[in-house]
Amino acid sequence: MSSTHPAAVRLVPAAASSTGLADAPSLPARPRDSDCDPLPPPEDGPARWSRAKQVAFLQHLAASHSVAAAARSVGMSRQSAYRLRARLKGQPFDQAWAAAFDCAFNALAHAAMERAIHGVEQPYFHNGELVHVGRRYDERLTLGLLRMRADMLPLELGDPVSDASAYAPGDFPALIDRVARGTERWGDA
Repeated sequence: MSSTHPAAVRLVPAAASSTGLADAPSLPARPRDSDCDPLPPPEDGPARWSRAKQVAFLQHLAASHSVAAAARSVGMSRQSAYRLRARLKGQPFDQAWAAAFDCAFNALAHAAMERAIHGVEQPYFHNGELVHVGRRYDERLTLGLLRMRADMLPLELGDPVSDASAYAPGDFPALIDRVARGTERWGDA
């Protein structure tokens, strides 16, 4: 057997060496350590969840309804966002997270309600020319909204003794302010 790169010898089966495949090109070299270094931390400091990052994350979450996109927007991972939420379960950040999702759901619910009540425009063409614009109403959408009516009503407030009771579950702006300026946990001074 000719002397070849050790990695190439291990990868080629013994039967293949008689067919000349042992002289096949070897695998690419292992990447340099510098190629595997993590990305540098964002400009605002080490990779950790500062208050500013929490607030920016929550605002992106409300706008995009995507945990991964919101985490990327602040230089953090989706997994670290879920770990932070688990660590702060029941705290202002957790409640603001839920309110951020409510913002997107409420916008969707309002759009669906608008379509159910006012319908959607439907153009009618004849020989390539617009001859009429009518409205189409979706009765299944209307019936579905009526069935979900109880789910779309505001939730009741939580524990009247804690600081959390000062915030309605969907009061996103106030919760964002609480995350930005308040303590990490309810009841901390």
